[in-house]
Amino acid sequence: MVLVAGGVATYGVVHGRASSSAGGDSEAGGGFDPAAVSTVPPSNPTAEKAARAFLADWSEQRLRPAAAATDAPDSASRALEDYRQGLHLTKLAFSHVRAAGPSPVTAGATKVTFDVTAEVAGGTWTYPNAVAVLQSRDGRSAVHWNNSVLYPGLGEHQSLTAGELPVDTGAAKVVARDGEMDLSAFPSLRDIAATIRRNAEPSGGSGGTGVAVADSAGGGGKTLKVFSEGRAPVIRTTIDASLQAVAEKAVKDAHLQAKPAGAVALDWRNGHILAVAHTGPDGDIAINGIKSPGSTMKIVTSAALIDQAGLTANSLAPCTDSVTANNQLFHNDPGVRVNPGSTLDQAFTVSCNTSFIKEGFRHLVHDGDASALHDEAVNVFGMGSWSIGGGVATTDPSIPADVQGGDQAAQFIGQGKVTATPLFMASVAATVRAGAFNQPIILPDQHQETAPRPISARTAGYLRTMMRDVAARGTASPRLAELADVGAKTGTAEESDHTNGWLTAFGSRVAVAALVEGGRSGVDSAGYVVRHLLTEY
Repeated sequence: MVLVAGGVATYGVVHGRASSSAGGDSEAGGGFDPAAVSTVPPSNPTAEKAARAFLADWSEQRLRPAAAATDAPDSASRALEDYRQGLHLTKLAFSHVRAAGPSPVTAGATKVTFDVTAEVAGGTWTYPNAVAVLQSRDGRSAVHWNNSVLYPGLGEHQSLTAGELPVDTGAAKVVARDGEMDLSAFPSLRDIAATIRRNAEPSGGSGGTGVAVADSAGGGGKTLKVFSEGRAPVIRTTIDASLQAVAEKAVKDAHLQAKPAGAVALDWRNGHILAVAHTGPDGDIAINGIKSPGSTMKIVTSAALIDQAGLTANSLAPCTDSVTANNQLFHNDPGVRVNPGSTLDQAFTVSCNTSFIKEGFRHLVHDGDASALHDEAVNVFGMGSWSIGGGVATTDPSIPADVQGGDQAAQFIGQGKVTATPLFMASVAATVRAGAFNQPIILPDQHQETAPRPISARTAGYLRTMMRDVAARGTASPRLAELADVGAKTGTAEESDHTNGWLTAFGSRVAVAALVEGGRSGVDSAGYVVRHLLTEY
């Protein structure tokens, strides 16, 4: 038998009983006393008859008689009306009505199963359900009411709704700047994407149409039926999918021999992070690998010498074999030739440690105060605590203002207590190329901190020339010499029993930095990573 509503006749509603008229009392539930329930379940035929009567009235939308056929007419009446309105019901039918013996859930009741077919907003919804039928001690029967009569497991303070579904913000995708590429597809960005998904607000998207559970406050709950698929909301980042793919490959370059590596690429015009890639067991060393940056720090040292001591690229900066500062002896890396007539540019190009230690100690340390390098890094290059957005944690660089002893000299060559990440060193190169500090961000609408004062055009101009000389004929030339409009600075930093290789550079569109843990030199480790990023984008 099938019970059908919505202007269609009801066929074989209940054997031996006509459908009750609108507004009349249901035969099964009339006068049922919930306080006098028998402990003996009704027989299968009795329970099925009562259930069919209830379903017949419900299918014809005679809601008061249907509610009267239950043991809680007032609650049932309200819930049946909410069902009709919430689903925008136009037709309701029940089929396969069968008694199934004693209810395993409701004591003293008989279970009756049936299938529901409902025409609701958006489409046709079918589902199986069941009711429990009780009988009183005087032989009257009634459907035991709770919200699961409407849908299996529906809670007391829940209702059903059909039509447009709410946007599922939990299904938001964190995407590249093209709005399409899911960042989770990139191994280096999976943790970053998960963090952004938890912390950033998605936009766009649609929920599609279907049936869902609503709570008492009207909020969306579990989706029960989908008629048309929605579109997930997105959180758009600054990542460039093409460059990210290059970066993922670059940090696995065979020349690195599987050493841990990290790389960051920025749009130097605005600070947007275009790529972040890393390998190794210690997490994301591209944004959290806090290491001594070695000679890449000579960019900041040179800026301080030009800004605070009035030097130029052509100022004398003799390159000696060794130099002593605060009773500590410093040497150059192997292969650096002594040049008593070296200029600042020439010392920078060959990365002469003694030149920068001598000139830094001479011009930037006054009466034991060695805070000049710290001040330059903060005031011009934006060193400090800033957020790239989306709750993504990054490790702050450090150039202490109160260094003492040999560290006062070591800081000028990126050793001692000086630490940085590839993210910060990429930002240093970007500041030189752009002529301004643009704080790195990964969300395009993230607040960007500003530097207390912009890098002067004079200083930026000297540094761009010096970095281009490094790329063309200096320590970075084995990897970058033939590339146009590229400036760079290599670095090799000592760390316990090994060295780390660094290289930071700018090109016509990007500024990049790479760190390779265990790299024997910057050019022969990080240089390969940087070359990929500058040539394949």
